[in-house]
Amino acid sequence: MINPYDVQAVELALRLKDKHGGKIIVLTVGTEAAGSVVKHALSMGADEGIVLADKAFEDSDSFSTAYILAKTIQRIKDFDLILCGRQAADWDEGLVGSIIAENLGLPLVTLTKSIEMTGEELRVTRVTLDGYQVFAVPMPAVVTVSNEVGQPRLPSGWGIIAAARKQLALWKAQDIDVDSSQIGATAARRQLKKLFIPERERKCEIVDGETVTEAAEKLAERLRQAGVI
Repeated sequence: MINPYDVQAVELALRLKDKHGGKIIVLTVGTEAAGSVVKHALSMGADEGIVLADKAFEDSDSFSTAYILAKTIQRIKDFDLILCGRQAADWDEGLVGSIIAENLGLPLVTLTKSIEMTGEELRVTRVTLDGYQVFAVPMPAVVTVSNEVGQPRLPSGWGIIAAARKQLALWKAQDIDVDSSQIGATAARRQLKKLFIPERERKCEIVDGETVTEAAEKLAERLRQAGVI
């Protein structure tokens, strides 16, 4: 499934295309099966799609994924704006967009809800806890998109048909000239040891007494034994 935040990044890209023209290229790192994710973006109105699928990419963490995407963007060369979802819907780390900007040496605005393009500059509205901020940013730039963008458009029937007919580019590690020491499980800065649901137990103990005073004394003694007081 496509990450909901990435759908909103595609929506924001389409709004800019509707107003200013241009071409939208969608990238994803995964297996060949991830082509369905790119096809969804194409059915919304994106122009081209690239799937980065290679055994060498497996078990890459956020840093390695951002490195792979940055190398791909460098190969594409001609770009004005890089849009990413604010975070993944599984781990919620929210790192990839920021690391892409760092790797490419580009300005970054996170948690964006809207973009206005004026000449060679972007006016980017960023969501904050108590309102919003507006930044003037030169292009090219990296922007991560938040859910405040609003409801993304649904793929049209013709869009779905057109996307199904489009051929996706399938790029491997050698196509983007990556350093093998920076991708895959060996380069990961964190390792997943275990996924589990914590077991929680609740116990109830009734403390009573002949009088309220006696019950209170017993309760205090029991709390001392438990180390609560």
